[in-house]
Amino acid sequence: MHIDHAAAEPARRAGITAVASCLPEREVTSRQLQERIAAACGLPLPPRLLERVTGIAARRAAADGEYASTLAVRAARTALDRAGLAPYDVDLLVFASATRDVAEPATAHIVQAELGSRAHALDVTNACNSFVNGIDTARAMILAGRARRALVVTGETPSRAVRHAPPGPDQFRAGFAGYTFGDAGAAVVLEAVERGGILDVDTETHSEHWSVGGVFGGGSRHPRGDEHTYFHGDGGELREVFEKVGTSVLDRMRLRTGLAWSDFRHVLVHQVTVPYLERFVELTGVPRDRLVVTVPELGNLASATLGVQLDRVHAGLQTGDRVLFVGLGGGVSIMTMVWEKA
Repeated sequence: MHIDHAAAEPARRAGITAVASCLPEREVTSRQLQERIAAACGLPLPPRLLERVTGIAARRAAADGEYASTLAVRAARTALDRAGLAPYDVDLLVFASATRDVAEPATAHIVQAELGSRAHALDVTNACNSFVNGIDTARAMILAGRARRALVVTGETPSRAVRHAPPGPDQFRAGFAGYTFGDAGAAVVLEAVERGGILDVDTETHSEHWSVGGVFGGGSRHPRGDEHTYFHGDGGELREVFEKVGTSVLDRMRLRTGLAWSDFRHVLVHQVTVPYLERFVELTGVPRDRLVVTVPELGNLASATLGVQLDRVHAGLQTGDRVLFVGLGGGVSIMTMVWEKA
């Protein structure tokens, strides 16, 4: 079915109507990862260093032949099935991820070719906030009458930006934050809804900190070269930045909406390490029983984090239940989204 975007009626509210996620089968424990690093570089690493510092016991890793698009397509098919939709029922497809298959073209086209669709396809990327940004982009296009039904997908394979054989301790320290990474995919369907839906979105950006962490290769600054293909970041500095700027956007959301923590069935927050998550609870006062904790068993899933968490709780939600999304991304950006199940 072809939809004339110009003729689409603007929606009053857009909401999430289906959710899915995808985890690769291969599990890599922190012990296995540390043994691989130590064997490759000969560094005398203290026992259980990775697990003790990060609180991460394991993570999933994409197999050979599995790509960001692979995980996104699997999650997308499940989400469409749960919504009772076919690929041609979607007129907007957003691939929203910090990872992509190729530099050009947009990975959304690779996903769409696998699904079989003719939707308007594009990529949205903003580090670990990519998926929430993608949902917000789709919401805006639905509200503007430019789309009637959107499929937003992410596929994250940050484990491939991990330096498994650092030549020395300096490189090991520079890439340490990358050892938190795990791979995953997620997808949501967005449509116009009569009640509930996405009620509030807010963002705060502090771009002066863009160089604190990232994968700096593949662009015009560093088109090629192994040194820039690995994740580099100072975990302590990243944490300091988020602590400095992280609560004001949450304060604004609560003041603007009048909602208290008790008004949310779940609070989904991007999770880097267990200590980060504990510090988030300490700074914000979010009750622990509202969190959906995934980082100890899955690691840092980049932008797929919130999608995986939402998929874990979605089936148990009732009409009127509210969920708060809290995104934290390199750049640095912080994002909140309030969604109510229709």
